[in-house]
Amino acid sequence: MIPLPGNLVGALWMAGSAMLFAVEALFVRWMVDRGIPVELQVLARAAGQLVWMLPIVIAAGGLGVFRTQRPGLHLLRGLASVVTWGLYYLSFAHLDLATATVLSFLNVMFTTLLAAPLLGERVGAARWAGTVAGLAGVAIMLRPGTEVSAVGAAVAIGAALTWCGITLTSRLLTRTEGTPTVIGWVGLVTTLAALPFAVLAWRPLGLEDAAILLGFALFTPAIIWTMTEALRAGEASAVAPFQYLRLIVIALFGWALFGEVPDGWTWAGAAVILSGAVIVTVAEARRR
Repeated sequence: MIPLPGNLVGALWMAGSAMLFAVEALFVRWMVDRGIPVELQVLARAAGQLVWMLPIVIAAGGLGVFRTQRPGLHLLRGLASVVTWGLYYLSFAHLDLATATVLSFLNVMFTTLLAAPLLGERVGAARWAGTVAGLAGVAIMLRPGTEVSAVGAAVAIGAALTWCGITLTSRLLTRTEGTPTVIGWVGLVTTLAALPFAVLAWRPLGLEDAAILLGFALFTPAIIWTMTEALRAGEASAVAPFQYLRLIVIALFGWALFGEVPDGWTWAGAAVILSGAVIVTVAEARRR
């Protein structure tokens, strides 16, 4: 059998990751509609990642994998993850699936804006152009008289901003820390940080809701795994844009399952944001 080209394999993995992102959004909307608190959803997400990564942590040397010279940065990354997940999930309670997803793409633009002052990175013309396009898309989507919820938009944009904390701290940590150490700390910090909020928001769960949360916890860590495999198999500039396929899938499911049909201006803004995100993603991948 002739092996598939690396970029094709990577594209397939990234497309799979996009599908999992879409399923995650559908699960979140489903759980919100069922009245399952977002705090419990975040705890399930965090605990699921810890369970998935536990064998890797053990194989890498047990508790010794947590040895680090940068505990503060690990703590910051974990807290950024918890806040991001919480805001991202909450945005689906206020916005239609497609709009919440599009606004989450702003994280790549915000990362570009912060990379220069915080990481000392040189930001080229393509990354600036993509960033300006993304911000213009937001202005179109949130024009006066829009039907988009202002609260929902603020929550989604907040999630995109805190997402930068995940990206930027990851870049700093990977300069000195091994992957098992980063993974181990993320699982630990996110679970411990989400736990008190989940306790405060706790309500008795029926067997069906508990089963939904368990399934959610067990499949969501696969998003990171499939994305990692995609970047391992192919060139980042070739496979990274495939992550945005999730918008198409989410929009279709939002229409089919919930009757959500964003207006023309919202789609126009979404197209501009998506174009900017793709430009920045490709430029970033080529730079690396």
